[in-house]
Amino acid sequence: MKDLLRRPWVGPLLALLGVYALFCALSPETFLGAPNLVTMARQTVVVAIVAVGMTLVIILGGIDLSVGSAVALTTVVIAWFLRAGAGPWSAAVLGIGAAALGGALTGLLVTRLRVTPFIITLGGMCVMRGLAKGIAGEQKIDADPRGLDALLASATGSWALLPPGVWIALLLALLAAGLLSRTRFGRHVFAVGSNEHTARLCGVEVARVRVLVYVLAGLLTGTGGVMEFSTLTVGDPTDSIGLELEVIAAVVIGGGSLAGGEGSILGSLVGAMLMTVIKTGSTHLGLPNWVQEIVTGAIIVGAVALDRVRRRGEAGAGS
Repeated sequence: MKDLLRRPWVGPLLALLGVYALFCALSPETFLGAPNLVTMARQTVVVAIVAVGMTLVIILGGIDLSVGSAVALTTVVIAWFLRAGAGPWSAAVLGIGAAALGGALTGLLVTRLRVTPFIITLGGMCVMRGLAKGIAGEQKIDADPRGLDALLASATGSWALLPPGVWIALLLALLAAGLLSRTRFGRHVFAVGSNEHTARLCGVEVARVRVLVYVLAGLLTGTGGVMEFSTLTVGDPTDSIGLELEVIAAVVIGGGSLAGGEGSILGSLVGAMLMTVIKTGSTHLGLPNWVQEIVTGAIIVGAVALDRVRRRGEAGAGS
């Protein structure tokens, strides 16, 4: 039991349950109930899927500031190919491929140039946003979604209970969690994030691990872009500005450490859902947007502060 309570995602999970209970008590007529839960799940999908990829990157000891631009680029690529006559799933795969290519280039640049990921991905953020605007001619691309909009459509009356996109997000999270906890590659990701020099001495191919992590993160970001297109049904080069901050916040709130070597898929999902609950609850209470931003910012700072306290406590216990 004590080991369970020490898990970094336990605190955020308790916070999620507490905040949900608070909003249920304050606004039982509109907030409490299955329809609102489904709506919040749908609203969390994009951040949750991208946060799964960001969890891998942060555990590795890296960062990726380009995910918002990659999501926008994915929506533009999908819309462009749909308008050109491609099938919906072909367009989706091509959109995901564009984001994965961006991830691969990021991983290669970080590895070859030995430049901090912050700088590389900051540049990538600008490049991909510029590509999205260039492909779209600096305007939205309208296209018939041809069924892709059903990914996050309401599942009312369906046996599935939740939209397909929610189930896809959960499946991807489960696969990523298994990758981290059950495979040699997952152990190598934690090893590189904890101490790259030691991992290298133990025979870990650090460069290979780093590139693969950024490719996987790109694939997940592209999948998040498909879900974003499902919601927008247009290719918008200006979409998802600031998404990277929400995603990083979800990982940090969920117990991930920006120093690397720590993080969990479950914690990141809890962090993503916690932010959605706060936004939705604040909207139901009629609170202005600036209040929501202050509360979210305070939670992020609090999560980082608690992580520091927990690390000092573990260091003190081990000495």
